[in-house]
Amino acid sequence: MMVKSWKLIVLMLGVLPFLALTNLEKAGPDHSQWDRLLQKHVSSSGKVDYAGFKEDRKLLNAYLAELAAFPVQDAWPREHKMAYWINAYNAFTIKLIVDKYPINSIRDLHDGDPWNVKWITLGDKTYSLNNIENDILRPQFKDARIHFAVNCAARSCPPLANKAFTGKNLDQLLEQQTRQFINNNKYNEIKAGKVKVSKIFEWYAEDFGQLTGYLKKYANMEIQKNAKIEFAEYDWALNN
Repeated sequence: MMVKSWKLIVLMLGVLPFLALTNLEKAGPDHSQWDRLLQKHVSSSGKVDYAGFKEDRKLLNAYLAELAAFPVQDAWPREHKMAYWINAYNAFTIKLIVDKYPINSIRDLHDGDPWNVKWITLGDKTYSLNNIENDILRPQFKDARIHFAVNCAARSCPPLANKAFTGKNLDQLLEQQTRQFINNNKYNEIKAGKVKVSKIFEWYAEDFGQLTGYLKKYANMEIQKNAKIEFAEYDWALNN
């Protein structure tokens, strides 16, 4: 009996962490509704059908309400927290556009600076889009790939993924978004001795470190260490 009791204890010690994580996942928001909306209204190249999102506004608002009801908890795994904040940034950006659509640019809103307006209530706190990106995602997670996951609704912004981020797919989707953006000549022109890249690499230079070194990790073409670097103009027209 003593041996069986110890076996039972060992078994439970192995199962309990799994059960705890399962309950943790259930306690958080369900991103499947957001995933369905993205698959329905965002093309594989990141083109957004804002008119379609507007027709499905009730479903979008229901997802945002779920985010608000289940804010990030300290006990969540890192990847779940990160996925939550990326999805929140993107979903609330879509709502920002949809509520005023049709418009030509996100910069048509709030006197050209919609990113600093605090209007996103999650739990008992209210955030701006800049709070989410620059006060939470960048400093807490210190992962430059974030810049290819969050979408600012502009043509020059890295394309919006047509699937939701989750704790399970986070790293794979971040890698995919980063590699596709860097090698897309619509946004970046990469040659061995010269690169002309998105202004994102200039605006957030501190996150990327030595730029040619960062680009070489993902670029399909070899880049010389002393390659000349230029930054492309940013097109703020709507990404529809």
